[in-house]
Amino acid sequence: MANCATLGDKLMSPEEAVRRFIKDGDMIALGGFTVNRNPMVIGREIIRQGKKDLHLVMHSHGQAMDLLVGAGCVARLELAYGGTGRFAPTGIRFRKAVQSGQVKVEDYSNFHMSLRFLAGSLNLPYIPCRSGFASDVLQQWGFGPELRGTGKIPRDKAIIGQNPFAQEDDPVVLLPALNPDVALVHAQYVGDDGTVRIKGLTFLDVEQAKSADRVIVTCEEIVPAHTLREDPDQNTLPPFLIDAVVPTPYGAHPTACHYFYDYDPRHLNYYRAVAGDDDGFRRYLDEWVYALDSQEAYLTKVGAADLINIRANTKVGYAPGLDRR
Repeated sequence: MANCATLGDKLMSPEEAVRRFIKDGDMIALGGFTVNRNPMVIGREIIRQGKKDLHLVMHSHGQAMDLLVGAGCVARLELAYGGTGRFAPTGIRFRKAVQSGQVKVEDYSNFHMSLRFLAGSLNLPYIPCRSGFASDVLQQWGFGPELRGTGKIPRDKAIIGQNPFAQEDDPVVLLPALNPDVALVHAQYVGDDGTVRIKGLTFLDVEQAKSADRVIVTCEEIVPAHTLREDPDQNTLPPFLIDAVVPTPYGAHPTACHYFYDYDPRHLNYYRAVAGDDDGFRRYLDEWVYALDSQEAYLTKVGAADLINIRANTKVGYAPGLDRR
């Protein structure tokens, strides 16, 4: 049994974590990927607390992003892709918000976004690459001049410059670094000393956490630190990077958390059926966000049968027999 008291004032509820570390207008990095390890508990709490004018940054994201955009919490996004695969090739509320002009979007490739977070994690102002010359990504800018150079928005989306070490013409793409105000990460384990372990693909969670001013980690389990020290090469983030630890079993539902549970096709299909209609989406928020003031209440509403249905096989990390239709 982990001694959670050793986490001190880093251990907190979702309500306290959002209240203390997220404010209107913040740049928020969303960890996870499409239908994997979305920080859903913190996302729903942001909505309940009515945070506004947020600037989301990510590479490819899904359900948490779509909820936050649909709830009116987001003004700007920088990303490579927004959707949940077969359930929503493009995020349902995300698409509506872009088409209606509710949000401004700056798009990059996945490689570009990865490099931008890497630059931020290394405390570099920009990073060069050789990708995108022939694409519209570099030609089409989503943020207008009224946003350029304000807050954490760079003056230029990207700059084509010259390799200063080359003896002849050698163009490179210079990408601005990302340094979010807050990074949201959902992990499988946090040690009672604050060490974070993510099982499976980490996507950009490590770089996002290292590049951010503040880091909130939700987790499936808090475990004794000595158990994580037995395989230290499996650990992901050190304690000194973490500002808040929020224990939340099934904290990524309805997205997946490797070795704990798969994504929930029943819930994602239900969301797809109702979210395209404005009234239906408002009913979804009322039913699944505003009416549920705790993760316990949320899981009770999901129901034991559905939670058992998506339980992961501990050998392969997902639910092999899950009906994904």
